[in-house]
Amino acid sequence: MAVKNPAGFWKRFAASLLDGVVVGGPITFLGYLVTDTADANWFTSLANVLYALVVPVVWHGYTVGKRIVGIRIVRLNGAPVGIGTMFLRSVVGGLVYFVTLGAGLIVSAILVAAREDKRSLHDLIAGTYVTTDPPAVQAAGPVGISS
Repeated sequence: MAVKNPAGFWKRFAASLLDGVVVGGPITFLGYLVTDTADANWFTSLANVLYALVVPVVWHGYTVGKRIVGIRIVRLNGAPVGIGTMFLRSVVGGLVYFVTLGAGLIVSAILVAAREDKRSLHDLIAGTYVTTDPPAVQAAGPVGISS
């Protein structure tokens, strides 16, 4: 396990706030348009789960908020996250927070603040961490130039 340049509490917190405003706001508005209710509904729940599962997989561990702040999710070995990893991190981690009535969220904040590797409870569940390192650039040659 080689955790490199872990992101601390405040960067992670800022990324979550940005995700809530930049992505959560429009999802909530669309949910209202689709379901005709401002209450929690199937559309916003589904869109939020899909956002948390899919976007980091296809965008090198970034969400919109994480990209703005300059942090991303990776597996402990530095490999990109997959859908199974993100399921553990988002859905199973979320269930732990729900079942513990939010106490798990407080424990996570303490873990990020106190641990040297800055891993939260859902990171421990999924075998991930949040880093400030950008993704490795593949040596593929110039784009759009053919020989």
